[in-house]
Amino acid sequence: MSPRYAIYYAPPAGTALWDKASAWLGRDAYADTDCVRPVFDDLADLDLDTLTADPRGYGFHATLKAPFELASDRSEDELLLALDRFAGDLTPFEVEIAPAALGRFLAFRLQSESLQMQALHGACVRDLDGFRAPLSEFDLARRRKAPLTPEQDERLITWGYPYVFEDFRFHMTLTGQIRDDAQRERVLKALQTYFADEIGPHCFDGVALFKQADRDAPFVILKRTTFGKPRD
Repeated sequence: MSPRYAIYYAPPAGTALWDKASAWLGRDAYADTDCVRPVFDDLADLDLDTLTADPRGYGFHATLKAPFELASDRSEDELLLALDRFAGDLTPFEVEIAPAALGRFLAFRLQSESLQMQALHGACVRDLDGFRAPLSEFDLARRRKAPLTPEQDERLITWGYPYVFEDFRFHMTLTGQIRDDAQRERVLKALQTYFADEIGPHCFDGVALFKQADRDAPFVILKRTTFGKPRD
């Protein structure tokens, strides 16, 4: 299969949030290297490698436009240039974030509704869709393994992903599924302590292009593009 690309939010490299989240997951998607996870005494009985296996392959991120293969008449260089132009017209904004539950998963989530984040997501989905190849039958079947509403199935065909627009929920994933409620709460408390200094207002000031060389490869960050200067 061809490489896949994705438009994700990722904090800048070298920031405390990026470094600590990458250490927790065990991998840095900027450098495409493994990280040494700190010792979590309260979680010593858990297999944290397994717990973080799925998000580790993607790198610390929030999905804005889900992974896609390039359209046959588009190139990676064109996509990079388009992302620069796209980001240059946008304005940084702040929203409070904190580790929280999202169903059985744990992730950094927004602590209040953000129309700016919804608008950013919508613009990524729509404005960059010309670079996306239609989903293959394989990917359609894979996505349809989950129960979809008729509206979500239509969006899957139209936009390449079912959970867009009003179904979008910003989240930077920290774990795979944790089915046990008590265990999930214990991990959440440990993450809230670990990320204590990163809980609160967060400046969203850019988007990143991630690439997956093939379906067995991890995602790596090709480029992070910052938004245009703040407007008065």
